[in-house]
Amino acid sequence: MTRIEPVFLFDLDGTLVDSVYQHVLAWKEALDAEGIELSVWRIHRRIGMSGGLFTNMLLRETGMQVSTERLERLRQGHTQSYRRLVAGVRPLPGARELLATLTQNAIPWAIATSGRMETAAANLGALGVDPAKVPVVTRDQVKYAKPDPDLFLAAAERLGAPIETAVVVGDAIWDMLAARRCRALGVGLLSGGYGEEELERAGAARVYADPADLLRHLDEVGGRR
Repeated sequence: MTRIEPVFLFDLDGTLVDSVYQHVLAWKEALDAEGIELSVWRIHRRIGMSGGLFTNMLLRETGMQVSTERLERLRQGHTQSYRRLVAGVRPLPGARELLATLTQNAIPWAIATSGRMETAAANLGALGVDPAKVPVVTRDQVKYAKPDPDLFLAAAERLGAPIETAVVVGDAIWDMLAARRCRALGVGLLSGGYGEEELERAGAARVYADPADLLRHLDEVGGRR
């Protein structure tokens, strides 16, 4: 019997880099600048979803009518605030080592993030990942972001692998829902602030604390050290 070799597809924010709360604060600043009241915890619950779904959530939560121009100002405001806060972003424990181990063991991997390259670039730099050498799929490159599976499908295609062989690693329920929809194996990390039961309900087959914890248990999800 031929062994099916896995590929690993990683979310970025909250999965490989400790940047979730910088994104939350950046969105809070952008919303405040537009006079839109929204609690920080409500923003956090939506980090990792597509901008379109974030917009739908904003309309539901506030009952406001938001023009296309105002939405664009919000997006630009978030980007500007995040760029100011990004200096504090660091790789999560074990992230660099995990990626290095996969590379050393000839296990293909890619990054698929709902963020646009305008914010993802700094995170990739903090992680030491060069998009010229590693497949990186951002929101700019697909029609729909998470929880739609487009990002992960595109990343698997970049690796030349069937999506059914992919291990999708993410910190949010949106990652797990997207993985389930494209028939990949979802692996959740607690490093983005979601709980273990939430991730499992969304489809995570296994849940670990952070990249370092996943590295210690890599054989449980098909990786060979």
